[in-house]
Amino acid sequence: MDEDFIKNYSLLDRYNVSRETCLDFEKFISMIKSENDKINIIGKKNSKNSDIRKRHIIDSAQAIDFVDLNDNTTCDLGTGGGMPGIVIAIMAKNLKKKIKINLFEKSYHKSSFLKEVSKELNLQTEIIQEDVFKIRDMNSGTIMARAFKPMPIVLDLVYKNFNKYKNLILFMGKSGKKILSQTLKDWDFEYKEKRSLTSDDSFLLSIKNIKKKN
Repeated sequence: MDEDFIKNYSLLDRYNVSRETCLDFEKFISMIKSENDKINIIGKKNSKNSDIRKRHIIDSAQAIDFVDLNDNTTCDLGTGGGMPGIVIAIMAKNLKKKIKINLFEKSYHKSSFLKEVSKELNLQTEIIQEDVFKIRDMNSGTIMARAFKPMPIVLDLVYKNFNKYKNLILFMGKSGKKILSQTLKDWDFEYKEKRSLTSDDSFLLSIKNIKKKN
């Protein structure tokens, strides 16, 4: 492979991603493209390699700023095709972190795809093919949710179904500021905000101490 491919990940320069990490990203992209027509992992309009890198791989990778890699586990709720869970697992592997990423995905076909990716890339993951809303008394370090459910629903899920967690990472789009403001009317929580690397009008949130207002 042409060594110039690493330049495709220049937006991640601040993370000092290795050549091996970029190679794993490229293998993941290849596997996505191979299966996308069968199980609709990503939108077909954005299935070029360059689109997958920026819109999915790099966008997911930036969540590592908020992930506690020294914890035992991290959860990805409704991971779909593995974003951000597989991407974070790739980065953790190449950083030699032993954290396990639990990926919740109720679709049989997508779960099978995630198992294949994890095996091929030798990732520390567990694919849980269940409806995460039906699982109670869960514990986790960081929890992640990207393009999963509306913010209030995710907050309610974490509040009711997790006994312990360190923080919740949410990916917020163009309407994120408005959604955040509306959500704070019904929920109390501490949060940190991070501007997105891939879109000027998007951002990430790291949320702690979620409580429902009376």
